[in-house]
Amino acid sequence: MQRLLTAFGRGFKQHVGWKRLGVVASLIVIALAISHLVHTLKGLDTAKILAAMAAKSTMQIAMATLCVIGAFCTLTFYDFFALRTIGKKHVPYRIAALSGFTSYTIGHNIGATVFTGGAIRFRIYSDYGLNAIDVAKICFISGLTFWLGNLFVLGIGMVWHPQAASAIDLLPNAINRLIGFGCLAGIIGYLVWLSVGKQRRELGQNGWKVVLPSAQLTLLQIAIGVVDLGFCALAMYLLMPDQPYIDFVSLAVVFILATLLGFASHAPGSLGVFDAALLVALPQFRQEELVATVVMFRILYFMIPFAISICIMGTREIWLSVIQPWHRRRLDDRNERRREIEPAPVVVHEQPLKRQSQG
Repeated sequence: MQRLLTAFGRGFKQHVGWKRLGVVASLIVIALAISHLVHTLKGLDTAKILAAMAAKSTMQIAMATLCVIGAFCTLTFYDFFALRTIGKKHVPYRIAALSGFTSYTIGHNIGATVFTGGAIRFRIYSDYGLNAIDVAKICFISGLTFWLGNLFVLGIGMVWHPQAASAIDLLPNAINRLIGFGCLAGIIGYLVWLSVGKQRRELGQNGWKVVLPSAQLTLLQIAIGVVDLGFCALAMYLLMPDQPYIDFVSLAVVFILATLLGFASHAPGSLGVFDAALLVALPQFRQEELVATVVMFRILYFMIPFAISICIMGTREIWLSVIQPWHRRRLDDRNERRREIEPAPVVVHEQPLKRQSQG
């Protein structure tokens, strides 16, 4: 039996591999989500969706916008925390904020966040002497912040309201509550593991090692992820229809599961997956009103920040590639002309005094 399992494992690694399996799983999730979304939207009235969007009050949209701004402000601390963790204290906060905001919004909307977001981070941080390994460490620490925050909120939500998750994973409430306890136990175990021993914990091998934050700093790391996620879920909650009533914790559980499914699919902007998960998990709402809410959230959280990031990075590239070199050439030409016009300084050689001969 052991030989059979060993042979199966070798064959799996040689002919399939975890990467190919992950790609296939992502494609299956995207296909199922889009199929369900198309089937759901097929019978909806576009006029009713637009009417539901127009019915959103100015206060609703303004409060949701403030929550989105709060979420992206918190998001900037992902990179800032990672930079301080790996010891790159010379990089200022404004650069960490620029990198965190643009890499997330552009990478998540285009897809393949690991590569697109990493490329944007490298483009920004390379000006401050960081190499590809440093950027990989920043991506790892930032991803750890995201997952710790999500698991913490999801654990509490599934313990408190397990039925909210049942609409997506179709598992009994007792199983979902156990999963919630498992998430919280995993975080507690991770904190205990970080606390044991005198030296900081490290991960990695073959020359690539990242020093993990201490247990105290990990609590701060979890808080960053929780605040970010809380702002996002609150923005969605504020845009929800008034009837029927849904409490914030239940919506937060659904929102987190839909977000994680979207990330797991690697679809650009979680398009189709995130939306289908919400429509499946919230059948009590009128679908036209729920679609209007999802569209409004996408405009505020995905489309507008993506457009802002494109403008920021485009302006930065024009400045670095066109305006700054042109300005330097202009200064060099001006200095060269000044040297040509100004007369050369006259050097007066003083004659040495002759010593009087002693008679």
